[in-house]
Amino acid sequence: MPRSVNAVASRKRRKKILKATRGFFGARRNVYTVAKNALDKAMSYAYEHRKLKKRSFRRLWIARINAAARINGTTYSRLINNLDKANIELNRKTLADLALNHPEAFKAVVQAAG
Repeated sequence: MPRSVNAVASRKRRKKILKATRGFFGARRNVYTVAKNALDKAMSYAYEHRKLKKRSFRRLWIARINAAARINGTTYSRLINNLDKANIELNRKTLADLALNHPEAFKAVVQAAG
């Protein structure tokens, strides 16, 4: 009795990997075993960097807020503390946008915080 191999499923599995590695460099795009390893690594980096992206954006926002706060005669630390005391609930993303695109509005927020 001949050996039964599911060639349809095997091909589909391989094509799925090779389709995902389009755009990779060299053998990483068209040699199945190399492509499989490259894709595993790429997917792990993608997972990790989805988490790191949130951290790096927060750092960027804090740097922008601090720069704008210092222009207005205070520091980031004092500004955030004063905003909490004044019950002004603006998140860092919004504050950074105000600092960058609407400096007069940011100045008003700093003055309202005290």
